[in-house]
Amino acid sequence: MSTTRRTLLASALALPFIGDRATAQGVPSRPITVTVPFAAGGPTDLISRMVAEGMARDLGQSVVVENVTGAGGTLAAGRVAQARPDGTTLLAHHIGLATTATLYRRLPFSVTESFAPLGLVSDAAMTIVAKPDFPATDLRGVIAVIKREGEKLNIAHAGLGGANQLGGMLLQATAETKMTTVVFRGSAPAITEVMAGRIDLFVDQATNTAPFLRDNRIKGYAVTLPERVPGLDLPTTAEAGFPAFSMSTWHGIYGPAALPQEIQNRLNAAIKAALRDERLRARFAEVVTQPATDERSFIPFHRRFLVEEVNRWRPIIQANGEYAD
Repeated sequence: MSTTRRTLLASALALPFIGDRATAQGVPSRPITVTVPFAAGGPTDLISRMVAEGMARDLGQSVVVENVTGAGGTLAAGRVAQARPDGTTLLAHHIGLATTATLYRRLPFSVTESFAPLGLVSDAAMTIVAKPDFPATDLRGVIAVIKREGEKLNIAHAGLGGANQLGGMLLQATAETKMTTVVFRGSAPAITEVMAGRIDLFVDQATNTAPFLRDNRIKGYAVTLPERVPGLDLPTTAEAGFPAFSMSTWHGIYGPAALPQEIQNRLNAAIKAALRDERLRARFAEVVTQPATDERSFIPFHRRFLVEEVNRWRPIIQANGEYAD
């Protein structure tokens, strides 16, 4: 059993009477599983485990993470959409849930109707990076090179529906020019090829690129949040002259759509308690991620935001033309 799993189970076992009393207040009476659609060790997995640990402390209940990979995250999402609506099966997903609605022509669920959004939990800035000798000194120069060179340039992404694919789409939409896309099995090999000079451009989470930017092994041009990222000497895209180039790799927690409101409210309260914990906030900072604000962690905000993100990304994805089978 992993250290994280032992910790979460111990927190529940240490408070058995709380679980019995809280059941009537919306806490599921059985252990809660947070389903993560990506592999262990990645940003979504790490963030989900931190939040799950905080939720377990607040609920006095076992909260464990299960990695269910495959089909660009749709396998895990489909499992939760069809789960019994008792609060014991949840989904932790990122921006890719919103874009799934357009990227996949056939889905066994509706992104906006099959889930009960329970609160956003984090925002991670994307970074626009390039190979060490890329011929531009700022983001305006990057856009100019893309306009001039077009498909002579290549841009990496690490899989359909990932935030780095979306960031690459947004960069090409900003330049109004298509580049040649090279797909990798994960961010790590893509960054390796950027460092080696064989990939021209990459748009990826600061969580992944920060160590290489700090060591000057890749060139950085901007971060895509409204505020600068501590520890990275990069302007925001707005400061660089492109305010419309704004995005984050956000994460949220979901249950099945029919989840009773009482359980939704109690789980949301546990999410908020986790995000207020200084231990979680310090660990988020270590992986260059910001906890969601109080406003963004509210259920009504999350519900509206998911619909807005589906609608925002649909025309960008359609113009790019990359779809799943």
